[in-house]
Amino acid sequence: MLLVGLTGNIGSGKSTVAQLLSERGATIIDADVLARRAVEVGTPGHRAIVERWGTSILGADGGLDRGALRRIVFSEQAELEQLNSIVHPEVERMRAVLVEQARLRGDQLVVCDIPLLFERRMTDDFDRIVLVDAPRPVRLERLVRERSLRETEAMDMIVAQMPAELKRARADHVIDNDGTLGQLDARVAQVWAALQAEAAQAGAGGANSLQAAHS
Repeated sequence: MLLVGLTGNIGSGKSTVAQLLSERGATIIDADVLARRAVEVGTPGHRAIVERWGTSILGADGGLDRGALRRIVFSEQAELEQLNSIVHPEVERMRAVLVEQARLRGDQLVVCDIPLLFERRMTDDFDRIVLVDAPRPVRLERLVRERSLRETEAMDMIVAQMPAELKRARADHVIDNDGTLGQLDARVAQVWAALQAEAAQAGAGGANSLQAAHS
């Protein structure tokens, strides 16, 4: 099994790439989905967040008001780190379970969609790293248009992450998402072909050499 880390700064189109890889047959494990599960009402994560930031970050149904919480944590790095320290251990636990289940099923290519893969120093956990990238002005425009964020809010989210330039140098594959959906699909197809070849090598007993090449 080839274990792939898929990442990209906010607004890069990483989720679209994950969908395109899923359509081609990859097993997708989405950190955002796991993060939402980790803070559902009644979970230890939900309780810890309410204890830290109070009931003002709750919606009418008792669930988290993500907009209210986002405005707090993305305006102050220390607040963001505190939120991450609550959510990430549970996310990593759930991901490990899903990866092991995929291994036992015999899945050939497993893609873990992780927004903060580099920030959390997780590169060594994967056989290959795929980065989705787009110029900062494009990402800013997407956040404002698609998520209905104020421009200042969107910029806070962008600057909270490691610059994409540093990530490009450390990724095994880079998918530039600065054009049409058709262009993106063609670029994903190229990376998918390369990952399939690497997965076949791993399946044929080349996993050790893959890890050696990556280290």
